[in-house]
This record gives sequence, structure tokens and C-alpha cells, in this order.
Amino acid sequence: MFSSRLAAIGLVLFLLPLGCKPNAPKPFNPDGLAGPVISPAIPKPSFVLTATDGTPFDFKPQTEGYITLLFYGYTHCPDVCPVHLANIAAVLRKLGPEITRQIKVVFVTIDPARDTPEAMRAWLNNFDPSFIGLTGDSAAIQNAIQQVRIGVTPPEMSPDGKNYDIGHSAFVIAFTRDNLAHVVYPFGIRQEDWARDLPRLVKG
Repeated sequence: MFSSRLAAIGLVLFLLPLGCKPNAPKPFNPDGLAGPVISPAIPKPSFVLTATDGTPFDFKPQTEGYITLLFYGYTHCPDVCPVHLANIAAVLRKLGPEITRQIKVVFVTIDPARDTPEAMRAWLNNFDPSFIGLTGDSAAIQNAIQQVRIGVTPPEMSPDGKNYDIGHSAFVIAFTRDNLAHVVYPFGIRQEDWARDLPRLVKG
């Protein structure tokens, strides 16, 4: 029920107006992909956050030329975040290195109070050690959120007052080599969808 509420919130808020060096960019045709097409396409955001190794990560230049799957979530998420990341990781393990080396998966926390770099790294390693985790102070994260126009709701405390959930848009945003997101992947996208779409995103 909670995952359905998150997906619904995300759909409404998100769709408001809105190794080897990879190949050079070319115009991308999103027709036929599993995720909803975004029109106009969303420009790749410019922000600097902190990676799990403690170093600054300048998102736009450090993902230049790669297919970049950007996802905003948090490690205590009960359903949406682990399902998305588990599905992507499972598919990447099956694709050849000629595909996977051209893809970067970037996870930005919306819960910096609990998601320390160490906690994020341990959590992401459960899916794929190559996944990039980013955190920062509240202002920096809010800036990163606003640039892609995703929805985040205030924390909802549990009855015991010790834990909380955060409602957020349940979308993975796929940026192609033209530094635009033409398509997003909502909660419910299956592994077979990723397996079909990721090679196409890479090939353009």
C-alpha cells in the first residue's frame, strides 16, 4: 500500500511541467522504450555532493558521456528503493561489459541525517559495489532535487516515534549521452524491461 502511495505521489509531482570512454553523443529516439517519455526532455542537473568515499562528486562532468541512471531515495526505504536497485543490479550482472562499462548508476539520498557515507556504501554494496552513492547537507540535496523537479514529502513518523518514512517520486531518471533525460522508469518496471532498454540506451 505504501509503495502504491509513493508511486502515485511520484507520478503526479514528477510529471508537472517540467573503463573506456563512451562514444560521442547523437540525437536520441526514445520511442519504444518501457518507461514514460518526458517532453520536453529534462536537462542533466549540475550539482556537487559527497560520494561515499568522502570525495566531492561533480555530477554533470563526472557522468559526461555515460548513460546515467539517477535515483533519489534513502536506505531505510521499505520497498521502492531496494526493488529498483535490485532489479537494475540483476540485469547489469547479465549484460556484457561492452554495455555495463558505459552505464553509471547514481543514488542520491533524501535522508542525509541517517544516510552517512558509510551507511550508504554498505547498503549499496548489497546491490552492486559500482553504484555511486551521494549525500550532502540539506541545502545541497534540496538543490539537486529541485533541478529535476521530483517530489519529496515530509517525513512520516512511526507510532513509536523512533523511525520515519519519506514519500518520494519513485522514478529512475535515465540521462543519455546528450545530457538529457528523455525517459523515466517508474516503480513497477520489470527486469525484462531494463534488459531490453539498457542496451538501447547505450547504443542510442
